[in-house]
Amino acid sequence: MAAPNAPLQTRMVDDKSPICIPFILSRLAEYRAQHAGEPHPRPFIVGLNGVQGVGKTTLVRALAETLQDREGLPTLVISIDDFYLTHADQLALAAAHPDNALLQYRGEPGTHDLPLLTQFLTSLTTTTTTNPPKPTPIPQYDKSAFSGQGDRLPPSDWPTTDPANPPQVLILEGWCVGFRPLRPPSQVESRWKSSSPATGTLRRHKLEHLLQVNSALEDYDRVLNGALDVFVHIDAEDTAYVYAWRAEQEAQLRRERGDGAGMSEEEVVRFVDAYYPAYELFADGVREGVFRGEEGKKGCQLRLVVGRDRMVKESMVI
Repeated sequence: MAAPNAPLQTRMVDDKSPICIPFILSRLAEYRAQHAGEPHPRPFIVGLNGVQGVGKTTLVRALAETLQDREGLPTLVISIDDFYLTHADQLALAAAHPDNALLQYRGEPGTHDLPLLTQFLTSLTTTTTTNPPKPTPIPQYDKSAFSGQGDRLPPSDWPTTDPANPPQVLILEGWCVGFRPLRPPSQVESRWKSSSPATGTLRRHKLEHLLQVNSALEDYDRVLNGALDVFVHIDAEDTAYVYAWRAEQEAQLRRERGDGAGMSEEEVVRFVDAYYPAYELFADGVREGVFRGEEGKKGCQLRLVVGRDRMVKESMVI
């Protein structure tokens, strides 16, 4: 796909947190009522999914500052990006599947260290009367390492949570947080067969490679989605806006740091193309509801739909 031609807009206006904050606080109040009397309740976990370039970083910063400063709730923000495989492990994964373009670089489901994420969440959330909060190392990933291929920082460089002031809210954000595998997997084949090369990216990949990503999502669904208390989805009227949004961000980077900074328009298209198959396969499932079918989770997902200008056009609770 190619980046749509449209006027650039790089200034992020936060019209989302005024909608998100009341939703989160109302669900948090319910959570606290359910856990009243517990000496060490685990953090309230907010999942947040936003398509690339939509202003997710601006929103997460505003949410964390509001929860922390205005509401007095110690808040920890974690990105799924910090749980990418190490550089060495990513190279090994790519070498094991040399013809699968979806696994050659970090990004797609299957390129994260889920055991590390499980260990992190377990350490942070396993608290009882006899097992109070303890220091939990927070993994860090450097996307600039190895000429942009990225690598995880050594554990000695990771910060840790403060057991004397443990987080009461955890915001877990990422572009694929909330994705659920298509079940049965035959749905992948149906979408692959019906995809048009003129409007999508699925037919650029072998069916077996798409099925491999779908299979990897089984563990993501269990580890990630199973841990969430509420979910916020920043959707777009047209997912293809992501190409223009990313191009705008890179153009802004070049203006700020010089022509050598940021990706070219051609590089942006190749970069987003690597992610776009997952949008085509799994975004509809997020729109239908991450918690669908789960008892007691009705009304625990907020969906905001934004236009080309990144401003909210519609909001709904699922």
